[in-house]
Order: sequence, then C-alpha cells, then structure tokens
Amino acid sequence: MPEEKKTDAPVSFEAALKRLEEIVEAMESGETDLDKMIGAFEEGQRLVALCNAKLNEVTKKIEKLTRGDDGNTQVVEVDPSDLR
Repeated sequence: MPEEKKTDAPVSFEAALKRLEEIVEAMESGETDLDKMIGAFEEGQRLVALCNAKLNEVTKKIEKLTRGDDGNTQVVEVDPSDLR
C-alpha cells in the first residue's frame, strides 16, 4: 500500500482524486491490515470533503457565454441550481 500522506497542506483536486484512487486500490487489494485500513478510510473521508468543497467552489464560478438582444456576446453567471 502506498504510504499514508498528510492532507493538511492545500492540495489540488486532481491530487486529492489520485490519492483517493490509491486508497481505494489498496483497500480493495485486501493486503492492508485493519488499523491501516481505518486510517486510510479516515484520510479518504477528508479527501472526499476537500474534493466536494473544490467542486462547489468551481460550480459557483461557472459562467456561460450568451448572445444578447443586441447581438453581442456577454458573460452571464450560471445559477448552480440550474446545473442539477
């Protein structure tokens, strides 16, 4: 199993997702003892929360380009509830 990494430092969405994949792979292999598995599960929970927070942040920033009545392109913020 890859050694457990701390998630205290700011980490990118991609790095967090990659680490989650490593954790899942290690847990599915069945070669991890229970204590390490519990630690990995807790780390995974923190990473999932981080990924959700980053996705929510990005959703709020999504913008959509539209053509206005005057024919010009304008930037309009998208309501995150419209994306569901």
